[in-house]
Amino acid sequence: MYARLLRPPEGSIFLFGPRGTGKSTWIREHFPGVVTYNLLDTREALRLERDPHALYDELRTLPAGSWVVIDEVQKVPALLDEVHNLIESEHLRFVLCGSSARKLKRSGTNLLAGRAIVNEMFPLTSAELGSDFDLAAVLVRGSLPLAVSGADAQGFLSTYAMTYLNEEIRAEALTRNVGAFARFLEVAARQNGQITNTTNIAREAAVARTTVQTYFDILVDTLIGYWVPAWELKHGTRQYSQPKFYLFDTGVARVLSGRIAYPPTAEETGPLLEAMLFNEVRAYLSYSGLRYQPHYWRTYDGTEVDLVCETREGFVGIEMKSTADWLGRYSRGLSRLRDALSPAPVTCYGVFRGERPTTSGRIQVLPVRHFLDRLWQGEIIR
Repeated sequence: MYARLLRPPEGSIFLFGPRGTGKSTWIREHFPGVVTYNLLDTREALRLERDPHALYDELRTLPAGSWVVIDEVQKVPALLDEVHNLIESEHLRFVLCGSSARKLKRSGTNLLAGRAIVNEMFPLTSAELGSDFDLAAVLVRGSLPLAVSGADAQGFLSTYAMTYLNEEIRAEALTRNVGAFARFLEVAARQNGQITNTTNIAREAAVARTTVQTYFDILVDTLIGYWVPAWELKHGTRQYSQPKFYLFDTGVARVLSGRIAYPPTAEETGPLLEAMLFNEVRAYLSYSGLRYQPHYWRTYDGTEVDLVCETREGFVGIEMKSTADWLGRYSRGLSRLRDALSPAPVTCYGVFRGERPTTSGRIQVLPVRHFLDRLWQGEIIR
């Protein structure tokens, strides 16, 4: 077992995260013996769906300050009204765990109007893996706990993909055409981390363009992926405005794309590295309590910076390359970003698969492990 960086809360929380990230294990570790409702139990979910007020009747006699866990809370959104009442009138504290936010959004739930902080659980990070972090292995099988510690990562990931389709998509009736959604998943996974062109994806998946957008919404709501918007600088340079879409784990991306049985090709490795680093940055920002939104930047003449983040101290630009050597041309986007944002302070980093840190002009170029260590020490984004 790896120690997780998510700190236990003092007050009520929503704990969201894709299945398999370790939410239940974390809850058992930090909240042993507390009253727990597991809504994966169909009988329990049906009982409370028929009579949500039963939750209040069963919990109102607990001492003030007591903790209660509701696992897969999205299966019965009506329970949140009772939770709200119990927090207000009985001063109970809740861990509300879920692997999808779709039903909560569609039901108009207000997430308790701020009475429960929203937290997210990610796959294992480099900081949590410590000396067990192996870049090549993470790019191949990702970092979900059972993919890291299990004897058959490929088998686990293949089962994970089928479980997602059957339990999250088919069982929740999120789409009527699971076959079309599966085709879309493969196409979207092969374009992981690229500028999203819904027209091209619709043509390859043989579905309507509007259907593609609905399918992306399902991926976001079920926490399987997320959008990275384009950063639009306020000057005359024409820039891309379409977002990029990233899946939450490189192993999941490879199994959905149909590539899990094969070694990554040279064409795959670059996008996989970029996706892995983006996921690390997202986890760092979340666990550190920073609310910054990562972006990317690209102009129509091909100048690009993989990650741009505005912070309290200025801007951070990061360019990522899956090469052992850092060539001078890799720094052009960062240099143009610095010029475009002047006079605002901009700190620029290159990340590559070389052995030793170096510099390129005013750009710090770091090996992947050096970059990740400094990121989690709070030296890159703060």
